[in-house]
Amino acid sequence: MIKGQNAGNGPIAVDVEKDKSYYWCSCGKSSKQPFCDGSHKGSEFTPLAYKAEETKKVFFCACKQTNNQPLCDGSHNKK
Repeated sequence: MIKGQNAGNGPIAVDVEKDKSYYWCSCGKSSKQPFCDGSHKGSEFTPLAYKAEETKKVFFCACKQTNNQPLCDGSHNKK
């Protein structure tokens, strides 16, 4: 799995709505973190779709090093 550039040092909390799709930025270049704004164009990266199964708060990865894309797995704390 190719990992993008770090866009933050912690997760980004987002209140998601059931059945709504969100497109996580995998390259780390988006100005609308944690979501895609098309900055990946011309690269090997593409946004990753996340469909909310329920309305709740989720924590999207900002460091782009997670092994649980698009959600934070604490990789930003690992040295």
